[in-house]
Amino acid sequence: MPTLTIDGVEITVDSGVTLMQACEEAGAEIPRFCYHDRLSIAGNCRMCLVEQENAPKPIASCAMPAADGMVIHTNSPSIKKAREGVMEFLLINHPLDCPICDQGGECDLQDQSMAYGGNDSRYDENKRAVTEKNMGPLIKTVMTRCIHCTRCIRFAQEVAGVEEIGALGRGEHMEISTYLEQSMTSELSGNVIDLCPVGALTSKPYAFTARSWELEKTESIDVHDAVGSNIRVDVRGKEVMRILPRLNEDVNQEWLADRSRFAYDGLKKRRLDKPYVRIDGKLTEATWEDAFKTIADKVAGTDGSKIAGIAGDLADVESMTALKDLLISLGSANLDCRTDGVQYDASNRASYLFNSTISGIDQVDALLIIGANIREDAPIINARIRQQSLTGNLQIAVIGETLDLTYDYDYLGAGAQTLADLVSDNGAFAQTLKDASHPMIIIGQNVLSRADGQAIAAMAAQLADNVGAITADWNGYNVLHQAAGRVGGLDIGFVPQDGGRDVAGILDGAASGDIEIVFLHHADEIDVSKLQNAFVIYQGSHGDAGVQHADVILPGAAYTEKAATWVNTEGRVQLGNRAAFPPGDAREDWTILRALSGVIGKTLPYDTLDALRDRMAEIAPHLAEADQIVAADWQGAGTAGDTSDEPFAGNSIDHYQVNPICRASNTMEECTNIQNEVSEGTGTNG
Repeated sequence: MPTLTIDGVEITVDSGVTLMQACEEAGAEIPRFCYHDRLSIAGNCRMCLVEQENAPKPIASCAMPAADGMVIHTNSPSIKKAREGVMEFLLINHPLDCPICDQGGECDLQDQSMAYGGNDSRYDENKRAVTEKNMGPLIKTVMTRCIHCTRCIRFAQEVAGVEEIGALGRGEHMEISTYLEQSMTSELSGNVIDLCPVGALTSKPYAFTARSWELEKTESIDVHDAVGSNIRVDVRGKEVMRILPRLNEDVNQEWLADRSRFAYDGLKKRRLDKPYVRIDGKLTEATWEDAFKTIADKVAGTDGSKIAGIAGDLADVESMTALKDLLISLGSANLDCRTDGVQYDASNRASYLFNSTISGIDQVDALLIIGANIREDAPIINARIRQQSLTGNLQIAVIGETLDLTYDYDYLGAGAQTLADLVSDNGAFAQTLKDASHPMIIIGQNVLSRADGQAIAAMAAQLADNVGAITADWNGYNVLHQAAGRVGGLDIGFVPQDGGRDVAGILDGAASGDIEIVFLHHADEIDVSKLQNAFVIYQGSHGDAGVQHADVILPGAAYTEKAATWVNTEGRVQLGNRAAFPPGDAREDWTILRALSGVIGKTLPYDTLDALRDRMAEIAPHLAEADQIVAADWQGAGTAGDTSDEPFAGNSIDHYQVNPICRASNTMEECTNIQNEVSEGTGTNG
């Protein structure tokens, strides 16, 4: 471990760290533009210069390893002059358009030119101009501002895994561009906006809409997949203006998927902002009192066995708890949150969790993916797998569709027979899993939703046991969920009670008349055509599929408009916060159910959010442990049975159209159109 002196302070650092990292450990601030903790070192900008005693010239600290005996000065007169010179060169061609630049107020170049630059300019020549580049509907380019830090290039190649951005030309003629002048095909493309230290790459949907100092910033949780990415919601007045990632090393690091970042315009379209009651076949605006009375009158004359509830993908834990308690108080055992039909055993928590945890991917040395398109279902997890694969210590194999997952893998086969062969210890990859110190198996939600899903789960669990993937400190059996509300629903037991019906049974019962009343709670991903004969109560935020046959509509809050608990695919309990208020007469979901219970005469025993969360903790004690993962005891998974020869298929739902918010978003619609053009080869993705 080298020991060096930095600004008169002696410090010992780990072997292999750079001078920049050593300086920061010593408390010195080192400016930089091209360097980023998660990207390879480029050494382009030279802003991080420091002085080493007896060295002939300043040193780029980002690219120089710390060595024993070094004596470093980070703020000497010569370094101050060198940084002023570097800044002067960077600003030679940079336009003076800060007043109209979306990066204004958040710009590294602004901040560092104030802190480290000179106070005048000696450049009298004409500035260079660069034409804007087409990077699709998400990224706005003003490439004249580019300082050639190459962060975007390195991100595309190293993290996103799409080598579509590069540098063309040399010297003064160098330009950053997508090679074919078209959209990035990465589902993580928006992260280059955060990485750009100037205003060359900014958000196209956000362009010219707000200034950073106008916005009220709220920390919350994303719900567009089951990863539970940590986000910051920026609001002006009542409107969400943008969504940015928050740092969480255990979940999303500092990245965010495009649909999580850009679908926010769907929060203000197709919104349900008033209660509605169907009168003479037509939905009519109503008061809350009228809506509740209509429901109470219907419930009063209906046996509990004929009442059912379905919780959808965007339902939070608080509202599902309230709905479960209400349904049980009405005598109903017909409730389910498994809208895709997966028969998870809610009493066996390890059978439906991503047990290895997301951060556990950093230890994996052998990975088997079973029927999961991780790149679309969980882009953040896919990026983490790619990150681990680049170390060279990870071997990956896939059973299912052949897909571009942004990393190399061995394709083993298409269906259950291939998995059965591995269980029988046939094939080289079975031995690879056995030889691994941290083997991992990931099963896609689509595979488990098949008729033979539980038999496949049992085979995968048997394989995990066979190869030693289940130990005292490691569980390599992982289910990759797609819905933000699913794990929370399973944790509180929002599944059929004794003798109750699941989603398929509820829909069939509604079609036959055996089920007369159906509560749809943010449930849109079901076959609503079977609900025509039932009395349907829809509670949600958007006018989507669920309202088609609704007799009463109760307008709820979207995820940015309520304080709510979400449990991600690894079982991590996270708290979202309210960034804005729901529109019109819409209310937070659990408060609606609490008020309804009073009108029905089955008053729920909690009046505050804290009391409701106490009730959640009674049902599942780990829900009281925010931002924690409580490991589940391994009891195996699935149920042994026959399997089909049908190949494992991926998600049939468009990646950008997975929920009502995305389907209401114009930005997501543009992304879908461009994705279709790319797949059909019909255009340049303009």
